Amino acid sequence: MSWPLAAGLLAIASAAGAGGLLYYACSVPSSQILGRTLVRGSFTSAGTPAGRPRVALTFDDGPARPSTEQILDILRREQVTATFFVCGKNVERDPGVVRRIAAEHHTLGNHTYSHPLLYLKGRARMASEIDKTQDAIERAVGERPKLFRPPYGVRWFGLFPVLRARGLHVVQWSDAGFDWKRENGPADIARLALRNLQNGSVILLHDGREPRRPEEPEGIDARATVEALPAIIHGARQAGFEFVSVEEFLT
Repeated sequence: MSWPLAAGLLAIASAAGAGGLLYYACSVPSSQILGRTLVRGSFTSAGTPAGRPRVALTFDDGPARPSTEQILDILRREQVTATFFVCGKNVERDPGVVRRIAAEHHTLGNHTYSHPLLYLKGRARMASEIDKTQDAIERAVGERPKLFRPPYGVRWFGLFPVLRARGLHVVQWSDAGFDWKRENGPADIARLALRNLQNGSVILLHDGREPRRPEEPEGIDARATVEALPAIIHGARQAGFEFVSVEEFLT
């Protein structure tokens, strides 16, 4: 092999490796390269008084009618606590639902204002998205969240200093119902959410839609998630799990 060809192949391989590392650092939920990220709680099952393993239900992209209210009805009936990562624009549209989330002792988290992909975003833009959402939530419930989940799970350079300055912890997920895929029905969502549960699992579901999308005429259609939720709760409990706020995994 000639030297120019070998050098060219080496350059291509190096670029591919760098690209792969960049993708992993910014896009894979479990990556810790850019900053500390909660993916799964780390503790033994003996950490609870009853010695039961714990999992956390989390919902993204709300609040939205009627789905968030329907989910809250189920959580109240089943006596389950959850964490809602809300978008500031949606909070401004429907602060009453946010007040209900807080009044029923669920945890609120920041999911940015307009749900942008954070790739290539400058620090000022990321700070604005976060601050506008903190302000909107504080106006609604009188408190500012301590948890942040980036849209699509994407982090970018400069994000973690912004979060540290605001006392925000990044929360990703370890398990998902893949309810954003329209081909998945309630049974699929429940099966996928339950298939790999472990002590400390953080389950990702959606009660809304990103606010950059046009409003759907009859409200947000998250019926499949709503219908899957009882099966997820019952399936996890039958397997011996207890539901907690994701905040408990930070202690």
